[in-house]
Amino acid sequence: MGITVNGLDELKKLAGSDLGTSGWIEVTQERVNTFADATGDHQWIHVDPEKAAAGPFGAPIAHGYLTLSLFIPLFTELLDVQGVTTKVNYGLNKVRFPAPLKVGSRIRLVAKLTEVEEVSGGVQITVDGAIEIEGGAKPAAVLQSLSRFYA
Repeated sequence: MGITVNGLDELKKLAGSDLGTSGWIEVTQERVNTFADATGDHQWIHVDPEKAAAGPFGAPIAHGYLTLSLFIPLFTELLDVQGVTTKVNYGLNKVRFPAPLKVGSRIRLVAKLTEVEEVSGGVQITVDGAIEIEGGAKPAAVLQSLSRFYA
């Protein structure tokens, strides 16, 4: 397990801290298909393994937004904020997908809490993250995430 803090004051003290590295999770074809069903994005590069094998990446790849959505379960391994009433995903400043994420690959998150700033009733944190692909030269995603925590 990662870092646990109790309350906003402890969270503020983490500004500038490396949060570490999450465990690995596998991105399966079932997960990709479920995401396609949920979003209506059934492009063959994601959901047709046979056709995708002959495509530009040699295999089906995960949706970029599926990769992005996995930030949250990976992030919760790294930081657990207790003693607050509400936790809100506030948005993103930057997102890039430098490398395709082939189905069957494993990913993990490396993150740094770069900033903690006060907002009305709570704090907003900025986290720089990279979703690494096991054995990959480039990450599947790099992002800057904003979250708010309220007392």
